[in-house]
Amino acid sequence: MAKKRDRRVAPSSARRDSRVESSTGQDEHGGSASERKLISIFVLFFIVSPAISMLVYWFKYANPTYNREGHVYQRGFIKADVNYKEILNENSKVSENTSQRHYRYPVLGYITPWNSRGYELAKRFNSKFTHLSPVWYDLKSRQTTLILEGRHNADTGWISDLRRAGDAWVLPRVVLEASTRELLTKKKLRNRAINLIVTECKEMGYDGIVLESWSRWAAYGILNDPSMRNLALQFVKQLGHALHSVSSERNSMHQLQLVYVIGPPHSEKLQEHDFGPQDLESLSEAVDGFSLMTYDFSSPHSPGPNAPLKWIQSTLQLLLGTSGNRARNLARKILLGINFYGNDFTLSRGLGGGAIIGRDYLSLLEKHKPVLQWEKNSAEHVFFYLDDNNIKHAVFFPSLMSISMRLEEARSWGCGISIWEIGQGLDYFLDLL
Repeated sequence: MAKKRDRRVAPSSARRDSRVESSTGQDEHGGSASERKLISIFVLFFIVSPAISMLVYWFKYANPTYNREGHVYQRGFIKADVNYKEILNENSKVSENTSQRHYRYPVLGYITPWNSRGYELAKRFNSKFTHLSPVWYDLKSRQTTLILEGRHNADTGWISDLRRAGDAWVLPRVVLEASTRELLTKKKLRNRAINLIVTECKEMGYDGIVLESWSRWAAYGILNDPSMRNLALQFVKQLGHALHSVSSERNSMHQLQLVYVIGPPHSEKLQEHDFGPQDLESLSEAVDGFSLMTYDFSSPHSPGPNAPLKWIQSTLQLLLGTSGNRARNLARKILLGINFYGNDFTLSRGLGGGAIIGRDYLSLLEKHKPVLQWEKNSAEHVFFYLDDNNIKHAVFFPSLMSISMRLEEARSWGCGISIWEIGQGLDYFLDLL
């Protein structure tokens, strides 16, 4: 279970005032007018200007406070005691100002080709996101070489629309499906893989990529072998450095970025194949963000909540530790996973069921008119119903309250978030961001 930890707070106004006084409150006596002028110029350009720049940066990117002016805040919808009618009536209503951000740390949203609604919401709520990742590419083996499949999924018109609407970076996801052992042990193939990815980013004008490979490496036992694990880490580092050597097409001052997908531990203690603190430390210089998949806690064979809050807390503590400045500093690169989908599990006559998205959830609410229950242990809403065959179901689906609590947890660590995926939820979820 998670241990209690100190919450990060902004520096007090008194401390800020004392810093200002110490740098500007000294009177200069004597000396020529030209000397006083030089001192004034020095203070202005080398002390005051940098201080102002830092305050602006902090306010824009790292202010951990919520701006509670969104529709869902004004109407008091973020609560445990919610009823199905309220969800049906209000889920499509959002603030008129869809560009205002409430969550000040990085926000990555995934979009899938098979769900066009995600594309539409990405354009509409563009300014809520710092990064958008369309699920487009696979790196595959073909005989003795490698190919990068997926350009046919790429929608350049959509990207153009995004960039006219806001500043979110576009980092398509690339899943590494190539023959693992050959790729990692053969320098020629490693270089080929990296060249394919970097070239695609250049030709298509992407801002970098999201790479998913760890789960595949774990499934093939690669990570249990120390030498192979080291090669795997070296590959990610090499890719990160290669991307960082290329300037973004939109802004020559920025380099292409690498976000790396990592899974949560499967037990209270790290297993050999788990991505752990040492791996995080090893990749921290080459990777710009780590998309942590803190969802799919339960399954049809073991029904339950999607992502219990205590499990999320213990995952962050395992990965980042409870102390140490270095580990805490790495928290800013974690993008805590938040699911916008839910699950409809069967509880009798054999287990079963599976994932549902927003429209499925609304249909169930309309049909069964259920009583929603708030589970304190998991910090999730659930309801139960009997289907036409008299089989009992349990439905776990995100709510404004559950998402808000996970945002607060991420904020307490100084983490960003990653959403799978934005087209699967309810519109007013995006009012929280």
